[in-house]
Amino acid sequence: MSDEYGPNFITLTDEDGQEITLEYVDALEHNGQTYMAFFPTVTEDMDEAAAEDYGLVILKSVMENGEELLSTLDSDEELNQVYDLFMEQLLDDEEEDS
Repeated sequence: MSDEYGPNFITLTDEDGQEITLEYVDALEHNGQTYMAFFPTVTEDMDEAAAEDYGLVILKSVMENGEELLSTLDSDEELNQVYDLFMEQLLDDEEEDS
């Protein structure tokens, strides 16, 4: 992803009503599904250690009533598989930049 125009951020509200701001890292397609990776941002309400607790946040794009929504993954197996794919992709990108 090019940072030519700066990073992209989104704000999500969790099931407890807490807002979290995420910085878009990358996207990939796997088995016909689009996945997006984000890192939490450090805000006034969240210190750096708390942001790191979230680690890499992976969400999938789903269509609902003609609208694109971000959703959590369905299983730990799916999460682990997609996480590994993102790690490979991010490491490949770092090697290319070196």
